[in-house]
Amino acid sequence: MNYQVSWKRVARDQLADLWVAATDRNAITRAANTLDTLLARDPLNYGESRSGARRIVVEPPLVAVFKVDQANRKVTVLAVRGMSPHR
Repeated sequence: MNYQVSWKRVARDQLADLWVAATDRNAITRAANTLDTLLARDPLNYGESRSGARRIVVEPPLVAVFKVDQANRKVTVLAVRGMSPHR
């Protein structure tokens, strides 16, 4: 793994809220684990770019916003939410 991945407290709290409310908690856990793995491996080719250094990624049933610090090989998950049911 090439990058260190960390989650802002607000993102961890959002993930916890989603997990508690989920009908399929295993799906939330799998998606969060996949996010960690893929962000650590190759964050600049995962998801789509947004303003500044921010990127967004959909890993059903989650959507995460993150930023990449290439110089220090760090990724920070800034926020996470559940996917819209219409998606």
